[in-house]
Amino acid sequence: MKNISFEWLVGLRYTRAGRRSGRNSFISFISMISMAGIALGVAALIIVLSVMNGFQKEVRDRMLSVLAHIEVFDAGGAIPDWQATALQAQKNPAVIASAPYVDGQAMIIGGDVMRGVILRGVLPAQESKVSEVADKMKAGKWADLKAGEFNIILGSALAAALHVDIGDKIRLAAPDGQMTPAGMLPRIKAFTVVGIFEAGHYEYDSGMAFLQIDDAQKFFRLGSPSGLRLKIKDMLKAPQVSLELSRTLTGDLLIRDWTKQNRNYFAAVKTEKTMMSIFLTLIVAVAAFNLVSTLVMTVTDKQADIAILRTLGASPASIMKIFMIQGGIVSLVGTAVGVGFGVLVSLNIDVIVPFIEHMLRVDLLPRDLYFISALPSDLRWPEVFQISAMAVVLAFLATIYPSWHAARVKPAEALRYE
Repeated sequence: MKNISFEWLVGLRYTRAGRRSGRNSFISFISMISMAGIALGVAALIIVLSVMNGFQKEVRDRMLSVLAHIEVFDAGGAIPDWQATALQAQKNPAVIASAPYVDGQAMIIGGDVMRGVILRGVLPAQESKVSEVADKMKAGKWADLKAGEFNIILGSALAAALHVDIGDKIRLAAPDGQMTPAGMLPRIKAFTVVGIFEAGHYEYDSGMAFLQIDDAQKFFRLGSPSGLRLKIKDMLKAPQVSLELSRTLTGDLLIRDWTKQNRNYFAAVKTEKTMMSIFLTLIVAVAAFNLVSTLVMTVTDKQADIAILRTLGASPASIMKIFMIQGGIVSLVGTAVGVGFGVLVSLNIDVIVPFIEHMLRVDLLPRDLYFISALPSDLRWPEVFQISAMAVVLAFLATIYPSWHAARVKPAEALRYE
């Protein structure tokens, strides 16, 4: 204790002010409220951002179970020599797999139900290297997509809407018709349902189907695949790898990565996360600036003490430091408690939410409304450190004026009525 300056000793004493009088008790209560407010604000910010990160990661992963990291396609609508393009692409060390594909739209008819659908023709063995659709099979086998058999694999929601199951027949109507003596008629081809996949993303589960690539080319009357799908080592580097490929691949090719395919969605999520961060930061700011009233009341109550310290030789800077220490301790303890609580909840939200649902007998994420049934969480430590630093800085700023006001107390006037 001998090595601790008197400013720290007095500041610590004021932080744990005694409760001998009603005024001291009230000041101590306000100080505790400020500390609790900072803790709750910090915890709320950590928990909400972790849940939003979890949602973003979950949706992104489910999208990429169907989408490729990068797509390469010809401006003319088809790649004549996709094998050569694949060899060129895989010379880039970031590219680990490639697969050709055919994309097109059609009308799918099952019984009396008709729906629009996105058809994707694939080579099953190659497609398994660039996406996870084969692992998302709910029924049937991915390998049953065989050339010439005109089989089809449907999304789970699409199959349910068409009321079809494994072994049932559906019909596909091509977007371009055929001229007959009776006029233009749609081209319709029957396919057999051999599988049902469930990616967990409603857009794909309700509006996508897979064909064998040769059957897709015949259906759309194409001479070659539409393009090439690539998988890279780090999907977060897809924009950078796309730029590198645009410089090395030959031909009139267009390159699109997964961030561009879903630009609107990710932009909306980023905006939502930013706005939510701002709103919750304001809560932390309000709690932090409650310290202003706490310290002002403390300064008013301790004017006699301040005057005595000044007469004993304490400088205005030392007085200012005392009250900044008091406010700093409150902010540090509040931030530490908030971080501990926020991290604890974020890491165990998969246990806490089911417990709350069981206790209240409610379903927070109904399966018929949301495509995920469990609340995800992705705690990111850099964000935790940023939130902690922000809370401490805001609280420190809140201590400046009361501390400066304390340093301006004049000993003679403060002791006049003592």
